Amino acid sequence: MMSHDTPLPATRARRLLALTLPLLGAVALTTACTADADPTDSTPSPAPPVTMPAATDTVDQPPPSASAPATIPTSAFVELPRELLKSPRRATPVADALPTLCGNEFGTGGRQVTASAAMTVTYKKPDEPASNVPQGMIHQTIFTFEGDGASAYMRRLRGAVQACPSYDQGGNPVTVESRALPGVGDEALVLTRTWDEESLNGDPTGRDASSQITVARVAGAVTVFNDQGWEGSSGNPAVMDRVTRDGVRAIDAWQR
Repeated sequence: MMSHDTPLPATRARRLLALTLPLLGAVALTTACTADADPTDSTPSPAPPVTMPAATDTVDQPPPSASAPATIPTSAFVELPRELLKSPRRATPVADALPTLCGNEFGTGGRQVTASAAMTVTYKKPDEPASNVPQGMIHQTIFTFEGDGASAYMRRLRGAVQACPSYDQGGNPVTVESRALPGVGDEALVLTRTWDEESLNGDPTGRDASSQITVARVAGAVTVFNDQGWEGSSGNPAVMDRVTRDGVRAIDAWQR
């Protein structure tokens, strides 16, 4: 065997040198190219395109709530004070809660309605025990609208009421008078219906009976209160006024 200190034969040394020089030249060439490159003048190769999943690309999409129907909570509806409450409020179909005059004046919300709901509460006279016969029922309906739908609803309703000064209710004529209700919501209207009162047997009493409907707009919502006296008797205007104002405050608090 050959010692580690023994020189390589001349022929083998020349062959190793011939192989090493090209490799050193290649390394030097690469280093020179890298050192001389100017990063400001070079044009990098375009990166391969990256495709994002469709579910995460929501930058230009409208928020889901923009066109989704609203939800009207129970807290948006009026609560009667204890001295007036005969029975707790209960959910009611909107079609049953809305009043009807000459036609469908109160059900003309159109396509801008995003939600609607109704509840009914039974009230009594404040100085009477709860065991007595109720004084009446108040049906409350709430509509929510998109855009200017609430204002448009109020405009249509005013026109429809003006076109219906009276109507027939089971052979008994009913007159309708309307006036503005200032200081309630953004705009409000009160309608008074008057007819000849009849006894429980259907006999005329010679007196007038009346009940009220109030309508108020609070921003993009409209609420309709329909007061019906117990078994065809008169409603209570004072209770109706209080309920309307309290109801508007409840809707305003809900929208904040």
